[in-house]
Amino acid sequence: MKRLDLTLRSPAENLAADEAVLDWCESGAGEETLLFWEPSETFVVVGYANKVATEVNVAACEAKGIPIFRRCSGGGTVVQMAGGLNYSLILRIDENSPTRTITAANQFIMGKNRAAIASLFPNSQLPSADSLISVRGHTDLCLGDVKFAGNSQRRRKNFLLFHGTLLLNCNLNLISELLLMPSLQPDYRASRPHSDFVTNLNLSAEKVKAALANEWNANEELKNPPLAGVSQLAREKYSTREWNFKF
Repeated sequence: MKRLDLTLRSPAENLAADEAVLDWCESGAGEETLLFWEPSETFVVVGYANKVATEVNVAACEAKGIPIFRRCSGGGTVVQMAGGLNYSLILRIDENSPTRTITAANQFIMGKNRAAIASLFPNSQLPSADSLISVRGHTDLCLGDVKFAGNSQRRRKNFLLFHGTLLLNCNLNLISELLLMPSLQPDYRASRPHSDFVTNLNLSAEKVKAALANEWNANEELKNPPLAGVSQLAREKYSTREWNFKF
């Protein structure tokens, strides 16, 4: 698997990169990839089927000049901000592999991601890392029962995109300010407000990226990413109100 660190200049480009690499792989030109990007500004991203007015405090976003975008995968709404880390896995779908179904892929990928994060806590510092760092709901990573990463999946015929956001050193108050209570909640949330439901992992992005790359054996740099496809998708889709406010 190849590794790609591709923090681009705009939110639209960063969101477009996930879909562009997926398209590139699906076309037969690309190969399995682990992509990383880190937001430098604050913006809100709704899941593909989310209704903006239901999930987002639109008035607060407008007052603060915070833009709202939509991604190509499902799942809930997130606040992207400095101190967060985004990763994307583009994996081949094989009939006899753990990626063969949505459920099997979720379990396989989340298990490996959990192991990668657990490896960052020395036993002397956190003896119960394996049990404390857990997968909750279908695709949440938690410290105990407090969430630090959400994930979602999009599938094509031959490849899938599995991506997520990890809260490392974020201003978590922004989540309560910019998002409403989600319309769909996992049972373990138990109706907790954002302030009681999310936490920072308090690790550096470089350490987390290295752990994920090691777990996925993604240590060779991808030399020829589809940057033209990224630019086109950013311009024609992710920068448009028709896409971002379609629901």
